[in-house]
Amino acid sequence: MTRTKLTLTVALTALAGTATAQDLPKVAFGTNWLAQAEHGGFYQSVADGTYKECGLDVSIVQGGPQVNNRALLLAGKIDYHMGGDLLQAFNAVKEGVPVVSVAAVMQKHPQVIVTHPGKAKTFEDLKNLTLLIGDNGYQSYYQWMIKAYGFTEQQREPYTFNPGPFLADENKGMQGYLSSEPYLVEKEGGFVPDVFLIADAGYSTYATTIETMADTISSKPEEVKCFVDASIKGWYTYLYGDHSAADAMIMADNPEMTQDKIDFAIEKMLSEGIVDSGDTETMGIGAMTDEKVEDFYAKMVEAGVIDAGIDWKSAFTTEYVNQKVGMDLKK
Repeated sequence: MTRTKLTLTVALTALAGTATAQDLPKVAFGTNWLAQAEHGGFYQSVADGTYKECGLDVSIVQGGPQVNNRALLLAGKIDYHMGGDLLQAFNAVKEGVPVVSVAAVMQKHPQVIVTHPGKAKTFEDLKNLTLLIGDNGYQSYYQWMIKAYGFTEQQREPYTFNPGPFLADENKGMQGYLSSEPYLVEKEGGFVPDVFLIADAGYSTYATTIETMADTISSKPEEVKCFVDASIKGWYTYLYGDHSAADAMIMADNPEMTQDKIDFAIEKMLSEGIVDSGDTETMGIGAMTDEKVEDFYAKMVEAGVIDAGIDWKSAFTTEYVNQKVGMDLKK
């Protein structure tokens, strides 16, 4: 064991072993939206005491339409933040904001395009439909779809987060979140839509990253390791173990969330390998690699979404992942 690793191990042991429930360091983690199953592993580690086991008293600050938790991270009001995808990380580098991604919970972005049954057999077949795409999607992944697959601006119509136009026209496709719009279509439309995951078509960004400030990494490396390791363990338990206590916390934070929605989301995360697939099978949940980040960066530069020449490597660190943490919890 190197001297650095030995020092970090000793520090972690002291952090977890000497603190009492009253004097554990208080850490705030801000999510990027209202509580849902896609946040489940973090809630799990609060609910079952995994964070406290390694020496942290973690509170979850729920995001939402009127909450900007990333701004609170930059202002020092919270300690960690749930990032969206690597585009945010690249833009932070461009703007000189010292935010660093230290883990990637989702190996696949859960962005999807849904269609009426049988209207498209492959991702490329979506070019035959009118696609309802929101402004954010149009400026990001849809630009990649244009460059990589030949989709057109003309076939895109603005998505207003109202499924009505899609339900009324079988020649329309609609953007969605894997666990949201497909569920909504089933309930309101009365049919099971075909679902195309853009990650499976090559949109290779990580999603649901754990972000913190560069100063936190340099000044509190043992805290960062504790938070990341405990979060990873929480995700294993949430996906493969008893997640009832975490679900109760999620529904308490977000009264509009129901158990059937949570169950649907967990099933989709598992069946589509959103959290646990690819590199995580050998390196553990949260895995990140230079190769995958560089691949996505190159795609975004080619699509004109991100400027060439930024220091993309400073957007993340693999120091706290790829160590097989929590893999023994997988059942």
